[in-house]
Amino acid sequence: MDLDVEYSLRSVERAVQFLEREGQPASAVTISRSFATSIEELWDAVTSSERIPKWFAPVSGDLELGGHYQVEGNAGGTITECELRSNFALTWEFAGDVSWVDVSISGEGAGRARLSLTHTALLSLHWDEYGPGAVGVGWEMGLQGLAIHTEQPTEPMPDEMEFVTSDAGKAFISGSSSDWARAAIAAGTESGVANGAAGRTTAFYTGEAVESS
Repeated sequence: MDLDVEYSLRSVERAVQFLEREGQPASAVTISRSFATSIEELWDAVTSSERIPKWFAPVSGDLELGGHYQVEGNAGGTITECELRSNFALTWEFAGDVSWVDVSISGEGAGRARLSLTHTALLSLHWDEYGPGAVGVGWEMGLQGLAIHTEQPTEPMPDEMEFVTSDAGKAFISGSSSDWARAAIAAGTESGVANGAAGRTTAFYTGEAVESS
């Protein structure tokens, strides 16, 4: 399908915050997007094991409070909070590291609902290398898939490899990385550091080196 890259990038709100988690320095990356659907429909799309693979990836396990989940080829963890059609939280455990994801859903009226996701992680060498784009770009691609699934349900989910190697996909990833760099700068990160991390994030996803500005 054709992707309006500029519209997709403008549809997302991004924020970065530095804080403490479990007594250690951490970062919180927040992404928010409005969808042309109801709260009930959006909640079902992000909590149903049958629907999640249609916009994200296959997931197994017990998708309920206290249950353990596993995303195929990615993270697993425990669902630590859940309030029906409102919010849920979980641990995000991957490659020996643990971070935390909080998701909230709210109505905006006129047949629209908003999803906000915050991914909190302890500061690490991985953050130094990639900055907020380390998780922000991936979640942004996920929410783009969610927009297609909820607003254009007859459209198939784009193949991930085809997307990241397409011209539109590369433009989306590069634009998202740059926008996350701006969010990091707004949070106090030095511009050269933020932009360098954005370039490495783009290169990671596209497989193409990015020249430093």
